[in-house]
Amino acid sequence: MKKFNFRKVLDGLTASSPGSSSGSNSGGGAGSGSTHPAGTAGILREEIQETLTSDYFQICKTVRHGFPYQPTTLAFDPVQKILAIGTRTGAIRILGRPGVDCYCQHESGAAVLQLQFLINEGALVSASSDDTLHLWNLRQKKPAILHSLKFNRERITYCHLPFQSKWLYVGTERGNTHIVNIESFILSGYVIMWNKAIELSTKTHPGPVVHLSDSPRDEGKLLIGYENGTVVFWDLKSKRAELRVYYDEAIHSIDWHHEGKQFMCSHSDGSLTLWNLKSPSRPFQTTVPHGKSQREGRKPESCKPILKVEYKTCRNSEPFIIFSGGLSYDKACRRPSLTIMHGKAITVLEMDHPIVEFLTLCETPYPNEFQEPYAVAVLLEKDLIVVDLTQSNFPIFENPYPMDIHESPVTCTAYFADCPPDLILVLYSIGVKHKKQGYSNKEWPISGGAWNLGTQTYPEIIITGHADGSIKFWDASAITLQMLYKLKTSKVFEKQKVGEGKQTCEIVEEDPYAIQMIYWCPESRIFCVSGVSAYVIIYKFSRHEITTEIVSLEVRLQYDIEDIITPEPETSPPFPDLSSQLPSRSLSGSTNTVASEGVTKDSIPCLNVKTRPVRMPPGYQAELVIQLVWVDGEPPQQITSLAVSSAYGIVAFGNCNGLAVVDFIQKTVLLSMGTIDLYRSSDIYQRQPRSPRKNKQFIADSGMISLPFTLDYFSLFLLPAADAGVLACSKDNFCMRGLSNFYPDLTKRIRTSYQSLTELNDSPVPQELERCKSPTSDHVNGHCTSPTSQSCSSGKRLSSADVSKINRWGPGRPPFRKAQSAACMEISLPVTTEESRENSYNRSRSSSISSIDKDSKEAITALYFMESFARKNDSTISPCLFVGTSLGMVLIISLNLPSADEQRFTEPVMVLPSGTFLSLKGAVLTFSCMDRTGGLMQPPYEVWRDPNNIDENEKSWRRKLVMNCPSPSQEIGDHQYTIICSEKQAKVFSLPSQTCLYVHNITETSFILQADVVVMCNSACLACFCANGHIMIMSLPSLRPMLDVNYLPLTDMRIARTFCFTNEGQALYLVSPTEIQRLTYSQEMCDNLQDMLGDLFTPIETPEAQNRGFLKGLFGGSGQTFDREELFGEASAGKASRSLAQHIPGPGGIEGMKGAAGGVMGELTRARIALDERGQRLGELEEKTAGMMTSAEAFSKHAHELMLKYKDKKWYQF
Repeated sequence: MKKFNFRKVLDGLTASSPGSSSGSNSGGGAGSGSTHPAGTAGILREEIQETLTSDYFQICKTVRHGFPYQPTTLAFDPVQKILAIGTRTGAIRILGRPGVDCYCQHESGAAVLQLQFLINEGALVSASSDDTLHLWNLRQKKPAILHSLKFNRERITYCHLPFQSKWLYVGTERGNTHIVNIESFILSGYVIMWNKAIELSTKTHPGPVVHLSDSPRDEGKLLIGYENGTVVFWDLKSKRAELRVYYDEAIHSIDWHHEGKQFMCSHSDGSLTLWNLKSPSRPFQTTVPHGKSQREGRKPESCKPILKVEYKTCRNSEPFIIFSGGLSYDKACRRPSLTIMHGKAITVLEMDHPIVEFLTLCETPYPNEFQEPYAVAVLLEKDLIVVDLTQSNFPIFENPYPMDIHESPVTCTAYFADCPPDLILVLYSIGVKHKKQGYSNKEWPISGGAWNLGTQTYPEIIITGHADGSIKFWDASAITLQMLYKLKTSKVFEKQKVGEGKQTCEIVEEDPYAIQMIYWCPESRIFCVSGVSAYVIIYKFSRHEITTEIVSLEVRLQYDIEDIITPEPETSPPFPDLSSQLPSRSLSGSTNTVASEGVTKDSIPCLNVKTRPVRMPPGYQAELVIQLVWVDGEPPQQITSLAVSSAYGIVAFGNCNGLAVVDFIQKTVLLSMGTIDLYRSSDIYQRQPRSPRKNKQFIADSGMISLPFTLDYFSLFLLPAADAGVLACSKDNFCMRGLSNFYPDLTKRIRTSYQSLTELNDSPVPQELERCKSPTSDHVNGHCTSPTSQSCSSGKRLSSADVSKINRWGPGRPPFRKAQSAACMEISLPVTTEESRENSYNRSRSSSISSIDKDSKEAITALYFMESFARKNDSTISPCLFVGTSLGMVLIISLNLPSADEQRFTEPVMVLPSGTFLSLKGAVLTFSCMDRTGGLMQPPYEVWRDPNNIDENEKSWRRKLVMNCPSPSQEIGDHQYTIICSEKQAKVFSLPSQTCLYVHNITETSFILQADVVVMCNSACLACFCANGHIMIMSLPSLRPMLDVNYLPLTDMRIARTFCFTNEGQALYLVSPTEIQRLTYSQEMCDNLQDMLGDLFTPIETPEAQNRGFLKGLFGGSGQTFDREELFGEASAGKASRSLAQHIPGPGGIEGMKGAAGGVMGELTRARIALDERGQRLGELEEKTAGMMTSAEAFSKHAHELMLKYKDKKWYQF
């Protein structure tokens, strides 16, 4: 445990500029920056102990949820009752009972062609598209490869492993069949060549092997199916073909009747052929199940190919014939289907997605017994369903796995660990009422494995937002995932008519309801979302159903393009007549805006909110809908930041145009202001000239910019009521637009300078300006400042007087300038060229990743409500809103709330920028606060109360607020620490002195995608995910690096959009369009992960085979006496060619374990595995011995009976 005393650490340190404290990171990636203490702290009476060390952190994946992406194959173990799914990306998902869900990956990434379980052996064979066989050990919680066999000269097409056999049949594209020993994973010398399998008179190649299976009646006979329609019944002992079957249509699959006398084939013309071994010359029966009936003697009509057929028998009913495909060609619009033929009944089950594969689940693993099928597992491209065959209507089982995460594409995620424990039960009780009905009443049949709760059982909730506007709440406790509740946000809007979408939703081509951002307060149960169509919806939770109208507000949040002009010589007085300069159009935030009838769209939202009363079921109910509207033909920009405070009753959101603050208690717009207005509204009367160098030194000392503020709340209210464009008062429905309405000429001048500095894309850019955009050129005030470039202009050329006039505004607000490309932005101080080059903040990120517009407008990127100190050296805390922008600026907005609880519903809320600015490199991502003892301060919230509870007395109701304020102290000094993280660096400020205590330059060559302040082992830390794949953890408040791991490079925008951290060392992201990957950065959880995962293999006795009678078992001469070891072993078959296949020992085998494991634990693990294997062999030997003793006793008994019967008879009496 390391102890830090800020007073001692900071004493004697010289002031350093935040810009100059960056480490030399010329070639390093994320996390290679340096940490510097900056500035001098006030008198700190408390000592902060940082308990976190690097030993607390380690990165590892925990579990993967969702449907396997791009599935290719399916396998089932009928004894262990576990299911395996292979994918195109080389992944394997193994599923059992709920909680048993394992993910493993082939290192090559090759697609999985086929999977074969070693039934009840705890092993799995996979065949991949790179012609490699792998043997997986499932007797451990994380499966590992024991052996691999790489085929060099032939491509694998089909594999078959007989039950209780150690010899695997492998068919190839050339038509040959090889045999592999599963125990040693060595190729046998026994090969069935294609030219020996077919007749000598055949002139064509039979094609690849599409089927292999041994006869249920005789294990010494192998059925080989070739693609061209040839089927060969091969005698393994005599090494010759016993019979051959020919059909003129290609074969897709074959399945045996359990007696071994008949088999059924599916063909490419949609036909099924049933063959009898006694008459192989022609099919015993030919049917086209979905073909039209033809006259006698004519061939049935061809249909689509039947890709797979299974022929399963029942003891007490007709057999089941189940197949996929085979529909008629004239029904092109029909969906993919699975057909079940049971006797004369034919049932067609239409699927929502194409069928990849299906398997029939049977009671017995023995192929020579009645199969007794009870279910069909159907693997679709985007779903997994299981059909109940025991009921006549064939219902499906309710899937306990979260296979429907991608029901609509996931657009955003949120993760909450250690949330209130009653939330999961409450959400489940509401969501269970809306579940689909009609499922089978039987238990889920895939029930293998074992799982129990681990030691970490704190509540966890995952929220996913989707493209159709739906929100799903998931219970993620104990590394499982189960859906709790589903909310459809699109229900608050009117359904769009055909053609209407193009008129009102031009900012999005499709999915107008897609969710962009989620904000949830678990304590108050306030839920807020923002959508792609520039809307915000606030929900409150209630257990009671209501019918009410939806309240909506419309907000204008757009730059006034018509006010931007080219600067002219200043001739107007500084304070013109207000009456003639007020804008004629309606103020921002008007709730009764009317769409213009002209060609230009104005004051219309993208979506129409329902105006009629709407029935809202129990759960989350819409409290308020806020929509941004079109302004002068310009569509509203998408929302880039969102924050809600249940204690204040305020929601704030911003985009690339500005910031809006809304009172959702009084349903009133408090603030609607452009980003540039947020700066100048604090300092309009007084400008104190400072030299550029002095200004730079001031920023270097404090890490902030503090503008002098000359107006107070009362002086602003003394302004005429007709000119009330300054403050937003909820009572009078005013809108705060700064002081721009009073001084339009000043507004024009500032906007002109802002346009020239940021080069808005609303006007065309001259070619001269484009030519100046080179890596060695900069543009300030419309001029090319590079010493190697010619001067250029944008619009009218600015004179030197105009330039100096604009530069005089430098100390009052931060200046801006355009970077070298549309995707890069810079912020610098108005100093000399050398100083500007030294202190410019270069923010370089891809335009596809940036959530900001292509132009250089300053977007609002982060918002945070907190009880804090709004101004420098304030003595008391007050409600504040921290605002972060894309150019690295942090603004603190003061909120003046009514003191009495009763007045909150009637008295106005006043919102005003405090005049305090802090600066960082890159776009601001997140905020957080700590008290003077180092404890993380949570934002204030309101305790949840059901708003529709009719039993509660309204008079006795009062809002219960939890403010989480720092403890009051009479001592002089700082009482709060603010943590701010941007794309490039993190800073810690002490409040109210606003001194920058620590600066950590996280990255210079990349940028941060996601940053969060989280709680780990009761201590706070800063977690960051960088675009180059690094995950970094830093302690707080000292910003010491605790962890820096190159985990996951950014290969898809989906990862950047969905990656999120949470408390207790948890994180997640959308690893594929259908799967969520959870990971942990906690060393403790990594150590306990084995206890939390489920067991795939559980010891189960193999069911006994049916008794076939004594005489049949003793003298029947069946395939039970067939010895594969004698036939395929090296002694009789010889060795296979070394060039044919290469054996590769796997890391999961004993050989790999000897090299990887060491010490006592490795020895104990090997000893335990050896004991398990020895015990298993002894158990098998004991079972065989007992069976032999039983047979011997039966034989002795029968022999004794025969002796007694014939001992007194003479020889002539026989």
